[in-house]
Amino acid sequence: MGKAVTEYKVAKEIFSLGRDIILTDEAQRMKQFTQHGTTSVFEHVIAVAKFSLLFAINLESLFGIKVNHKSLVRGALLHDYFLYDWHKPSEKRRGLHGFTHPSIACENAVRDFDISPIEQDIIKHHMFPLTAIWPQSIEGWLVCFADKWCAICETFKVDVSSYIIYRVNFHYELVKGGITFKKPWSRNE
Repeated sequence: MGKAVTEYKVAKEIFSLGRDIILTDEAQRMKQFTQHGTTSVFEHVIAVAKFSLLFAINLESLFGIKVNHKSLVRGALLHDYFLYDWHKPSEKRRGLHGFTHPSIACENAVRDFDISPIEQDIIKHHMFPLTAIWPQSIEGWLVCFADKWCAICETFKVDVSSYIIYRVNFHYELVKGGITFKKPWSRNE
């Protein structure tokens, strides 16, 4: 990214780096489950990807710390890839969701996608300090912080990501053929 960071550029980078995840039916299933307040899990992971990227861009420009944007975005998109409604009790799940969902999300991500060790670290440790082991990568820490920030905003209904979510969904519909454009020069009306 260049010096000027716009929401448009961030949305474009999220879609570009996470395209192989976002375009899958499995990832789209996250839209069926509520995360915080009225926010879906899908909307939440997009918001976390946004803030993780913004944190990374600032770390890089202010301190020269290099961040792997691809792993950061992919890990953020999959950090809550647990694929169930955590608000409803289930006999299949053991333990409290906050403590157990990182390992479930990681198992699902490993099963459905080719993910790197950094991406696994992000997913497994994003709930620190509820998970006993802290993130082992800068990318893991950035997602951990972004996740907490987004959870607070979503719980208190503070809209910080609707444009990014709109843009990512727009790209998804465009690629999948859900949006068509009428040719303004067409005479067949």
